[in-house]
Amino acid sequence: MLAVTGLSVESRLSNVSLEILPGECVGILGPNGAGKSTLLKAMSGLLKATGNVIWQGRILDHIPFIERGRILAWLGQESAVEFAFPVRDVVAQGRFAHNDDGQLVDEAMDALDIVHLAKRPVTELSGGERRRVFLARALATGAPLQLWDEPASSLDVRHALEVYALARRLATNGSSILVSLHDIRAAYRFDRILVMDRGNIAIDGSPHEVLTAPLIRQVFRVEAHFMTSLVPELPRD
Repeated sequence: MLAVTGLSVESRLSNVSLEILPGECVGILGPNGAGKSTLLKAMSGLLKATGNVIWQGRILDHIPFIERGRILAWLGQESAVEFAFPVRDVVAQGRFAHNDDGQLVDEAMDALDIVHLAKRPVTELSGGERRRVFLARALATGAPLQLWDEPASSLDVRHALEVYALARRLATNGSSILVSLHDIRAAYRFDRILVMDRGNIAIDGSPHEVLTAPLIRQVFRVEAHFMTSLVPELPRD
């Protein structure tokens, strides 16, 4: 189990606590500046923060770096690259904490539909293709805790849906998945939604429970009208 207790980043995140069970696929929604990326970075140890992130009873900061690389995978928002490494070499970076034959690298590339790009320099790819490469790198870690910051940004509809389906499959296999989102419609593909507002979790629950017109008005400052006949229970795969 993942437990976050009292996580704070000065002026950006305020005393956030949450739990994610193995097998849960959790989305984070909120307007720009709400703290979604800050929360994920602080949980990953990329930002100095107070509070604790605890994985199966152990404080992540106290776990040796290499071992932590087998536990947690991080996908940031940025897809910019400076060096013209072949795509497969970039994905293989996800195995830095392991000593194996790279089978998971091939599986991750297949899952993200980038096998045909294996020998291409990553600098020559489109933004959406690079996004899938970096997500494949996170997937190749085999880490049971996956933290993804807007993984579907720059992706076309087909690949975005495949990414959400991938998150669900990982959760079904016992991983804990936490994904930041901008698309409210995508939230219905997750078990739980954390709605963030000004550095705090405003509400936590199933998407059908928490995504109400008053909540959207309060957090996003827009009016929302739900037509239930047009908002069916979406398939998860």
